[in-house]
Parts: sequence; structure tokens; C-alpha cells
Amino acid sequence: QVQLVESGGDLVHPGGSLRLSCVASGFTLEHYAIGWFRQAPGKEREAVSCISSSDGYTYYVNSVKGRFTISRDDAKNTAYLQMNSLKPEDTAVYYCAVTKNYYYTLVLKDYNYWGQGTQVIVSS
Repeated sequence: QVQLVESGGDLVHPGGSLRLSCVASGFTLEHYAIGWFRQAPGKEREAVSCISSSDGYTYYVNSVKGRFTISRDDAKNTAYLQMNSLKPEDTAVYYCAVTKNYYYTLVLKDYNYWGQGTQVIVSS
């Protein structure tokens, strides 16, 4: 059974940090590119950060560059999103997803499997 399970979401003050995890089961993560997406209330889901499979190329949306870091540990079948200097506008449900392509894509429909999401709230 293919499954992605995110964790690590929480309520945090502005300027704080969180580390999101995405554990994959039922398949081998190393053959997939990974994307982290987020959806705020009333907004469309957007790609936040992505990482390709073999070469580790990464993408960050401009609003998170320098603050977020995506990584993967294929031995643990797990992906991470380290989020620092969090801002209220980072508040959203964060989803991880994987695509069978080696290279990441920003097109949501190209992702084959999605997690259930984890809530991040940045508020004072």
C-alpha cells in the first residue's frame, strides 16, 4: 500500500522554525522526485520546494528562498522540509507529494502520490 505521511506541523511564533517530515511506504522513494506544496485558506495549492531524484536539483518558490531547505534521506524513505524564520504568510496546510519522474515538476497533476497534509500556523 502506497502511502505518504507528513508530520511536524505546529503552531509557532513568527521567526520560529519547524521541520516537516514525509515518510514514504509501499515504494522506494529514491526513484521519485519529491515536492512540498502548501495551501492556505482561500488560495490555490502552490509548490514550495522540490527536489529531484538522482542529482538532487532543488527548487524553492521565491517567498521561501533562504529560509526553507528541502532534503531527502532515501535510506530512511523520508523527505524533509526545514523551515526557518517563519512568517505569518507561511501559514498553510503543507503536503508532500512524489512524481515518478526523476526530475521535479511544478505541475501538481504530475505528482502521483500525495500525503494527507500537516498544518502549519505562524502566529504571535
